[in-house]
Amino acid sequence: MKAIDLFAGAGGFTTGAEMAGVKVVWAANHWPAAVQVHANNHPGTQHVCQDLQQADWREVPAHDLLLASPACQGHSRARGRERPHHDAQRATAWAVVSAAECHQPAAVVVENVPEYSHWVLFPAWCAAMHALGYALAPMVLDAADHGVPQHRRRLFIVGTLSKHPIELRLPQREHVGSASVIDFGAGNWSAVDRPGRSAATLARIAEGRRTCGHRFLTAYYGNERGGRGLHRPVGTITTRDRWAVVDGDRMRMLTVSECRGAMGFPADYQLPARQKDAMHMLGNAVCPPVARDLIAELRRAA
Repeated sequence: MKAIDLFAGAGGFTTGAEMAGVKVVWAANHWPAAVQVHANNHPGTQHVCQDLQQADWREVPAHDLLLASPACQGHSRARGRERPHHDAQRATAWAVVSAAECHQPAAVVVENVPEYSHWVLFPAWCAAMHALGYALAPMVLDAADHGVPQHRRRLFIVGTLSKHPIELRLPQREHVGSASVIDFGAGNWSAVDRPGRSAATLARIAEGRRTCGHRFLTAYYGNERGGRGLHRPVGTITTRDRWAVVDGDRMRMLTVSECRGAMGFPADYQLPARQKDAMHMLGNAVCPPVARDLIAELRRAA
């Protein structure tokens, strides 16, 4: 089976597909840094750097499976109130329809945040895919259920050229705690009670100590309160530093290496040297083990 990867980013979909025995022959993204990272890790794949809304799909190699992760920023609750650029970001989903119309692959898998299904044009997008002959099976999957040490709920829409939506029996794997990816000998530690530490952060840490002991994770922003024991998966990895590890009287943010592990990427997966770029790519990525399980089951059931 051959696949293409639209909005490929760091390459989580591609990595998962390869784990499932699928060859990804073509991958594209608009960000040169992401294309370079993808190429470094998947040198056997043809790479294109461009705006996919302007793509000539006739130039794309033949494939059986289309993988796509359109921009999620216009849908995610994390982005807050509506912004003018969201319409352009949400419109990237129509590139999936254009590509599917041109090549009619046997299957299409689209990943996005769960709020994608609340988009006012989501019914129209589904209608377009139905018009092309695709029966759609949407499902919300938590990466933790696939052995990833992170709770990360994402919507996956599986489209097949069939009369009825495909029924997939995905495995439910044992949850893995964040302790599996944390290296207490790494990172830049600082004192919990250093001058300038915010009162909100100190309050979370105090609650974390009360409920979790002396070693735990705590969030720097979001709805998380208190601490999260290391026996539990970490919360969602985002595009900027969010999770801090507390060890007694010291603390630090999770490292890029730890976040890579929390996303389920291989330990030797190459990422940008610049931390900001690496975190941005990881926070937008598909967890490879989730893609692996879904694609492997899709191949079995097809």
